[in-house]
Amino acid sequence: MAVQAPRAVQVDANEREAILEGTTELVAEVRGARNKHGHDDVISVVFPANPDVTPIPAWRPGRSVQGVTLLCGTEIALPHALPSVVRMLMHIATGKPRSAMSTSTCAVPQRCGLGHRQ
Repeated sequence: MAVQAPRAVQVDANEREAILEGTTELVAEVRGARNKHGHDDVISVVFPANPDVTPIPAWRPGRSVQGVTLLCGTEIALPHALPSVVRMLMHIATGKPRSAMSTSTCAVPQRCGLGHRQ
């Protein structure tokens, strides 16, 4: 088993639709284009979110990965932390070496605090 490094996305607002949109992008980016993880590769996924992300569980978009254990949690509230962030840690079965895996901690660059939120 390999552990996919944590990825993060900053959601636009503490609202249901914004959280669904951001976390759906996060799941799609990590499973799809960059690493091509198939359904049978995914063992479990953990979705810790900042304390200011509250309307719905951050794991909800992960339900598209049926038969996989999903866990939601709350990050520690830290002073000066980037607000409205949802992270994802994916446990996968793969024969790929770590060097062949995407390692950026920001899964969706336009959503990682680089001018995204005003």
